Order: sequence, then C-alpha cells, then structure tokens
Amino acid sequence: MFCPKCGNKVDTPFCMNCGLKIPEIDVGATEPTIEPVSIVDIGIKERIVAGLAKFKPVLKKALVADINESDTVTIIVDMLCDIFGYDKYENVTSEFAIKRTFCDLAIKLNGKVPLLIECKAAGIDLKDDHIRQATNYAADSGIEWVALTNGSCWKIFKIIFAKPIDKQLVYEFNLFEMSGEKQSDIEMLYYLCIEAFQKSSKATLDDLHAQKQVLNRYVIGQILLTEPAIDSVRKLLRKLYPDIRAGNETLHSIISNEIFKREIIEGDLAVGAKHSVGKAVKKMRTVKMVSPVPGNLK
Repeated sequence: MFCPKCGNKVDTPFCMNCGLKIPEIDVGATEPTIEPVSIVDIGIKERIVAGLAKFKPVLKKALVADINESDTVTIIVDMLCDIFGYDKYENVTSEFAIKRTFCDLAIKLNGKVPLLIECKAAGIDLKDDHIRQATNYAADSGIEWVALTNGSCWKIFKIIFAKPIDKQLVYEFNLFEMSGEKQSDIEMLYYLCIEAFQKSSKATLDDLHAQKQVLNRYVIGQILLTEPAIDSVRKLLRKLYPDIRAGNETLHSIISNEIFKREIIEGDLAVGAKHSVGKAVKKMRTVKMVSPVPGNLK
C-alpha cells in the first residue's frame, strides 16, 4: 500500500515519511511468502545433489584413513567432474606452471584459467598461510579467483589487484554440512560449477562478490547512520512515544556509541563502507531531484 498523502510505500499503521495514519494496515497480517527464483537449472541441481550423496561417504572414509595430499587431490578432481561439471581431461589440469612452479589444480575454460585450486590433505585444517602461495600464483598470472580445499572444507578467495596484492574471502562451506534439499546450499555449490563461469550464467562469482560487498555489517551499519534511516527512527520513536523528543544528532550518537561495536564504524573496512554508502545516498538524492513531476509531463 502507498500513502495517499506523499505516495511513500507503507507497511505500518502510519507513513514513515509524512506521519499520516494509515488505519487500513493490519500489522498482524502476514504477507504471502514469495519463493525466490533459483539460479540453478534443474539438470545442474540434480548433478549437484547426486554428487553430494556420492562424495560425503568418500570424504568421511578419507578422513578416517588420514590420506595424504596426493590422494586427496585425486578425490577433488573427481568432485570437480561429478559435482561441478568439469571435464577431467579438458578443464582440469595439474600442469599449470607459473614461473616454473606448478600449482595443485587449475580450471581451464576457452583457453583461459579463471580459477586456481590449492589442495591440502583431507585431515588438514585450512589456514590462511595455505592460500599464500596460490595467491601469489594468481597475482602473477592475473587470475582473479582461488579456492583452498581439503575436499570437505572449501574457502573461495577473490584476488584484489592493488598495491600490495591482497585477497578477500568471499565465502566458505563445509561439504558435510551441505544439504541437497536446501536451495541456498545448492546455489553456494553452483558458483564453483563450470556453468557459473560461462557468459550465459544467471549468477557468477563476481555477482556473489558484489553482493557480499554490500550485504555486510559495515555497509548495513553505515546505512543505519544515514540521515534517511535516522529520520525513520525518529519518526517511529515519536509515534510510539509521543512525549519523547529526540533529534537526529542524539539518535546518531546513541546508535554509533552505544549500540554499534567499534569495528563497525572504525577501521579501513568501515571507512570504505561509509564512502560507498555516502556515494549511494548522494546518487539517490540526485536522481530524486531531477525526476520530473508527473503533473508537468507532456
């Protein structure tokens, strides 16, 4: 429903923008659930689900037997084929040399290498030090994505080509915890599939990275400190507690000093998020200012 006074979309008994009471809104009513559209086609999903069922017991046996890295790599190659859809002979290689040094595994597609994979033995806990060599490999070759895995645990990194070269953990998962019945789990696995690296893909690792750049505590924290967000809090506070008077400055101080942890508003990540949100708010205001008034349209 939209406010008849200002046109703002409302889902509360009053408009958060102008304060007009909207008696028609039933706050106790539940909206119908809208199922999200899957980014994974049915055929790919079936392959992933079957692969999960096949390799979970294989990986459990590997852990019990405490197999070495070489044997773990053999399992990982089979997983790349049966779960992620790569061709063992065309797309997966252990012969990708960087400065005369070979990385564990590389994915080849259309003459390019979009992903390097650093492998560790099945029983080894993954640590940041393990990815350092693969990060250097990727940086030297201009490769943007690196995966670190022991077969069951996977960590996916984006290489940041800055000075100095850096890496960013985009997401991670434990295969033992993945369920073929959960769409979110299927989608997490899909991002590593051969289909996700094709131009026709509905979603790619770059898309996921862009989403993670926004959906994090730093950006959300900075959004909550913007003037529009604090205005909404102030108006809601006034409606709930008519006798209480508090300005935006007071609310900003309470949110930033008493509610947020220091890491959300301080440090490089917080500063970067503040800059990003500031640009987005400025753009929003610019678009709003230049939007034509309906009555003036010819």
